[in-house]
Amino acid sequence: MNIIQKIADWLENRAVTPAYAGWLLSGMTVFFFGSATNTMAGWLYALSGGSLALLVVAAVLPVKSLRSLEVRRRPIEPVSAGDQITIELEITNRDRQPKTLLQVVDILPFVWGKEVIRPIEVIEPNSTYRDTYYIEVPQRGIYRWQEVHLRTAAPLGLFWCRRSRPAKAVAVVYPQVLPLSACPLIDRIGQEDSPQLYNRSRSQTATEGLTRNLRPYRHGDPTRLIHWRTSARYGELRVRELEVAAGGQDIIIALDSGALWEAKEFERAVTVAASLYFYASKRLLNVKLWTAGTGLVSGNRVVLETLAAVNAGEEAIENRSKQSIIWLTPNTTSLSTLSQGSRWVLWPSATAETGEKTLVKHDLPGLEIRSDRPLELQLQDSLERAISY
Repeated sequence: MNIIQKIADWLENRAVTPAYAGWLLSGMTVFFFGSATNTMAGWLYALSGGSLALLVVAAVLPVKSLRSLEVRRRPIEPVSAGDQITIELEITNRDRQPKTLLQVVDILPFVWGKEVIRPIEVIEPNSTYRDTYYIEVPQRGIYRWQEVHLRTAAPLGLFWCRRSRPAKAVAVVYPQVLPLSACPLIDRIGQEDSPQLYNRSRSQTATEGLTRNLRPYRHGDPTRLIHWRTSARYGELRVRELEVAAGGQDIIIALDSGALWEAKEFERAVTVAASLYFYASKRLLNVKLWTAGTGLVSGNRVVLETLAAVNAGEEAIENRSKQSIIWLTPNTTSLSTLSQGSRWVLWPSATAETGEKTLVKHDLPGLEIRSDRPLELQLQDSLERAISY
């Protein structure tokens, strides 16, 4: 049965393949012609000849119907994991005749499931039909697909014809970013070693002095920074931009993407990396991301695209920074290589061995992620220095 389906698909893509009614009429045509040769009845010859002519016309018209159709895909806006992406197709009819009863078959990436079939009742002459549909994407990644198929059996419904049209698509699905209200990993980094960084941290919560200039209020700005006297003068809210102390150190979120991870734990690690980056960015800190495959990157869009494309076990093209970092890893032994002032986030379940658990003391504080607790709550926990594995 699978071989028959492959043959039918091959014929449909290169010529036409009979629909159920087409097979039925073909069988009747053969029956009428066989009966006519046995009985020499003229009316049977007429029936078989008429049926054959109808079959030829029904086979030619679907092919002709698809020739003048062009497909263009509009760019797909990036979304976060768990959201819906919007896919927009434009099918243009260059012919002077309307095109009716069509199917648009979008060949999606196999991880999203089967192809999407969209029916179109009519496309007017010399016009463009716009079709929009939505797909929920549960997992981050960069997805590409290349073509759209147009399919029809119009006008008689006896033969199906399918033709491919190039319509390249790139859908970028960012990792989820957790809404953290506090994060000791970021809030306390460098306080023991860098008074300058601590002073910069204090400037974020200052309500007096350190004002660099005033600007219009933007959604998400803290109300404590609103300058009420100036706001009353201009008739709109004005927010103080605070002076950030010079010096201090960069915050580097380093994802150990060169290690071997369990698939589920690696996805959680990518979510943690994105959440830490944007929490530090919201605090106006100089934050960067490091992965084995890309090295150091910065900028919100670049970081999101990097985390959307990152894979576990990738080949390292750049050595890890020697500066203080926040190290996200499944490898307990790698913690001993961290420089002073670094922090760690460990997924022990990714490489845990069977047997009794032991307790390892470590000088650098960090977090051990548990699979039975929400990530958002764990990232707001106090830091620890003992690791069990």
